[in-house]
Amino acid sequence: MWYFVMAFIAGAGMATQAAINSQLGKALFAQPIYAAFWSFVTGTLLLLCMSAIMGRGQFIQALGQIPQQPWWYLTGGVIGAGLVFTSIFLAPKLGVANMLFFMVLGQIICGLLIDHFGLLHMPVREISWNKIVGLLIMIAGLSVFVFGKR
Repeated sequence: MWYFVMAFIAGAGMATQAAINSQLGKALFAQPIYAAFWSFVTGTLLLLCMSAIMGRGQFIQALGQIPQQPWWYLTGGVIGAGLVFTSIFLAPKLGVANMLFFMVLGQIICGLLIDHFGLLHMPVREISWNKIVGLLIMIAGLSVFVFGKR
């Protein structure tokens, strides 16, 4: 149950982060890229401190392991930067809720494909009919949510 609560809190953090970073982007010459940069600088500093404190001496060893990893293992940060930039750019244009609905829809569809085919070395979890029905209900809800007033 704790994992579901943790995921819910992370989702709430995404909405809050998009709103905060959008305001920072406005304050920095209306440039979302500057806000994304500072978001990653502060996040990197926090993670650096946490890694050094909690790493129990493995932090330096972990750094030494980086060159031996496949190149695509290191693309998560690039994708993360793109997500942060996109949220800063789109939140004022679409609204935070609409933006997150589409982002969550993209996450679920991509997640289903990753799980079903075991992509990126993830365990296979086949798509079932209840997941497809749930996705269709979500898409219908999204359509009402986003386009209902039109």
